[in-house]
Amino acid sequence: MIIGAFSNAALAVAVPYYAGVSLNAVLAGNQSDVIVNATIGLILSQFVRGCLQLMRNLCAETFSQRVERDVRDELYASLLGKSMAFHDMQPVGEIMARVTNDVREMNLMMNPGMNLIIGSGFFLIVPLFVAPTIYPSLILLPAVFLTLYFFAQYRFVRTLNPIAQQVRSTFGDMNAHLAETLDGLQVVKGAAREEQEIQRFNLLVGKVRGFFIKQGYIEARYISFLLLSMLTILGLIHAIYLYELGLIDEGKIVTFLGLLFLYQFPVYSSLRSLSQVALGYAGAGRILSIINAQTDLDQNQSGKTATITGRITFENVSFGYTDNNPSLQNISFTVEPGQTVAIVGQTGSGKSTITKLINRSYDVDSGKVLVDGVDVREWNLASLRSQISIIEQDIFLFSRSVADNIRFGKQVATQAEVEDVARKAQAHEFIESFSEGYDTVVGQRGVTLSGGQRQRIAIARAFLTDPPILILDDSTSAIDSATEDRIQQAIWAASKGRTTILITARLSQIRWADHIVVLRKGRVVAQGKHEELLASSDSYRRIFARYEESQPQSDTVQG
Repeated sequence: MIIGAFSNAALAVAVPYYAGVSLNAVLAGNQSDVIVNATIGLILSQFVRGCLQLMRNLCAETFSQRVERDVRDELYASLLGKSMAFHDMQPVGEIMARVTNDVREMNLMMNPGMNLIIGSGFFLIVPLFVAPTIYPSLILLPAVFLTLYFFAQYRFVRTLNPIAQQVRSTFGDMNAHLAETLDGLQVVKGAAREEQEIQRFNLLVGKVRGFFIKQGYIEARYISFLLLSMLTILGLIHAIYLYELGLIDEGKIVTFLGLLFLYQFPVYSSLRSLSQVALGYAGAGRILSIINAQTDLDQNQSGKTATITGRITFENVSFGYTDNNPSLQNISFTVEPGQTVAIVGQTGSGKSTITKLINRSYDVDSGKVLVDGVDVREWNLASLRSQISIIEQDIFLFSRSVADNIRFGKQVATQAEVEDVARKAQAHEFIESFSEGYDTVVGQRGVTLSGGQRQRIAIARAFLTDPPILILDDSTSAIDSATEDRIQQAIWAASKGRTTILITARLSQIRWADHIVVLRKGRVVAQGKHEELLASSDSYRRIFARYEESQPQSDTVQG
C-alpha cells in the first residue's frame, strides 16, 4: 500500500513534465520526435502507475478487512470472557453498536481513511522536491502552503474529533434504546405505549442527526480549499514573473502549474479521509474501552481440571450485586455428593444468587464456595461450568431448531440421544406434533413456544449433558401439575448419583429433598429435613403454610 502510494505521487509528476516538454516542442516547431517520445513516456508511466494503484487498492482493502475481522473476533471473545457483573451494567444495544458499527468504522478508517492519508502525504511532498528543479525560488510557495496546510489540518482534526466522539456515542445510545424496545415489544404493545416510545426514539435520532450536522458544519468550513485557491493564483503570478525575467520558458510554467494542481488530491481527499479517521478513531476508543474493561472474572485456564463428584460447601459467603446492597450474608451449608438440597425462602431472599455463585457467574465478596473441597476460583472455569447444568425459570432458547437447542451443551449428541432425553423431560410428544418435528426453528428466546414447552426443552438439554451437579431454579413453575408429575419422576431418576439443588415453591419437590436450607433476607435461618424444620423453624412453617395454601391440591395429596 505504501509503495503504491509513493509511486502514484512520483509518476503523477510525469503528466505535467511531459506536457511542458511537448509544449516547448510545439512552440519550437519541427520537433515531432520529441512529442512522440513524450507521448510514449506519458503512456508508459501512467500504465505503470495504474497497475501499481490496482495492487495498492487491493492490498489496502485486504488489510482493512483483516483489521475488521480481527478486531471483531477479539471483541467478541472479550465479551464472552467478561463477568456477568460487567454485562449487567451494559445495555445490549450499546454493545451491539460497538461490535457492528464501531468495528466497521475501524475498517473504513484504514481504507479509504489511512490509505488516502498516506497517498495524499506523498502528493504533498513530491512537488516540494520537484519544484526547485524547475527553478530554485519556486520551492517557496509549496513550502509556505505546506506549513499553513498542516496548521489548518491540525485545527480541523482538533475540532472534529470531539464531535466524532459524540456521533459514535449518541449512535450507541440510539441503538441501545432500539434493542431494548424490540426486546420488550410485548410490554410496549400491552401497555399501548407505541407513540411514547416513538417519541423517545425520535429524540435520540434527533441527537444523532444534530451531531452529524455539527460535523458537516465543521467540514463546510474546511479552510484548506481556500489555501489551495490562493496557491494556484500566487503560483501562476510567480511563474509568469520568472518568465518575464527570462528565467523559465513556457513549458516550465505548464510543468510548475501542473505540480501545484497535484495538491488538489490531498486537499480534496483529506476532507473525507480525516473525517473517516476521526470516526474510526472514536470507534476504536469505544471498542478498547470494552476490551480493556476490568472484570472480576478470571478464566483461570491453568486451574484444576477433574471430574466433579459433587460436594458443595458454602463457608461464610457474603455477596452483593452492588457494594451497598448485600444479597447474601454469612451463608454456610454443605451438600454431600448425590444429595438433593432444596433452598426455600421468600422472594428476594437470595435463593437464585446462591446458584450463580456455584458456577461463578459471579464471585463471592467474602468467604468461599468449594466444589469437591476446592475453591471454585481455583477451578479451570471451563471445566467447572461444563459439569454444572442450571435450569432457570427464565428459559433462554436460541433461534435454532429444537434439536440444536437440546444438544447445545453436547454438539456431538445423536438424534437418538436427543429424542431419548426429550422423552425423559416429557417434551417428545409436543415436539413431534410440530410440522417439522425436531427440525422446527423456534423464535428468538423461544417466543413461539409456551412457558412449559420452553422449560421441558431446557430440562432435556440438561439431561443430555449428564452433569455431576444439576441446579433447578424454579424450573417447573410454568408446568401444570399433571405434566409436573411425569417430569418429577424423570428428575428423581436423573438426580440419582448426582448432586441436585432445587429452588422451588412446589411442596412435592421440597418434601423429597435430602436437605432443606431456609433463607430469610440473605441469611440462613434454618436447615435440616422437612420434618425437623416443621418442628423447629417458625420461618419454615410460615413458608410451608403459605405454599400449602397456594399450591394445587395434587401437590398436597402427592406429598
